[in-house]
Amino acid sequence: MAGILIFSEKTKLALELASAARELSAVNPGEIYALCINDQQEAAELSDRGLAAYLLNNPGLSTADTALTAAALLALANQLGVDTILLSSDRRGKELAGRIAEAWEAGCLTDVKGFSVQDGQLAFVRNALGGATVATQIIKTERKLIAFTPRAFAPVEGGGGSVLPFEFDIPAPSVKVLDTRSKAGDMVDIQGAERLVIVGQGVENQSDLSLVEQIARALGAEIACSKPVASDKKWLSEERIVGLSGKICKPEAAIILGVSGQVQFTVGIREAQVIFSINNDENAYMNKISDYILVADLKDALPELVKALA
Repeated sequence: MAGILIFSEKTKLALELASAARELSAVNPGEIYALCINDQQEAAELSDRGLAAYLLNNPGLSTADTALTAAALLALANQLGVDTILLSSDRRGKELAGRIAEAWEAGCLTDVKGFSVQDGQLAFVRNALGGATVATQIIKTERKLIAFTPRAFAPVEGGGGSVLPFEFDIPAPSVKVLDTRSKAGDMVDIQGAERLVIVGQGVENQSDLSLVEQIARALGAEIACSKPVASDKKWLSEERIVGLSGKICKPEAAIILGVSGQVQFTVGIREAQVIFSINNDENAYMNKISDYILVADLKDALPELVKALA
């Protein structure tokens, strides 16, 4: 029997995958299921949104062990007879996708942003060639594994689901958890932000970040950055990086401060609803994909922005 199985250890992403599953099932009808591992709260929330959530409770299984997690997903997929597995296209999801696709003999696509029906077949839209282009591709195999980018779909709505037990004979683990600690650094969610103020290398002095913070507060925005600002200059945490090496963001508005616009960056922000670029180079590629452009030196522009927003 055709059907869809979804999995993400992050409840928010699982709810987005459930929404994608409902849209897919409108084209190819089938049941929708979810796997939750040692997470009663996630199972309850997915059930409340109308899904059949299978809960695997086993302290010997850590989702950090992608080999065992992939084995559990495969076991449930085979038990239910589904032909499609949906994952989130984050670091953990991409690793799972490769493991499962190989063992399940399934066609696999990651970084998928959406889909359409072309000549009676599902055609998936995804970033390709490191984000340099957008490709539309078709999976020809009967079994399909698709990893959707975060925020590609809104969280699912609905009700009337159920929580069901799932038992799985766990093989010997390849990873042993010795200790867990809170992650140091920012806990910021730039992917969930409706507004972003993004710092590039055109912001020459770290002291200017105080002006950026004032602008962000006035706009109710989160601060993000290009990769060199975090990895080279160490001004901001890596949780704030936008782009291929960081997060793919879709805010309502993005103010880009001094970013040249290399593809490694623009792939992470080009789907913002409105983009404002401030750059002293009128030929910067960032300006070509922006809705509003101010050609100016940031040393002059930042104080003026603070005054205008006060």
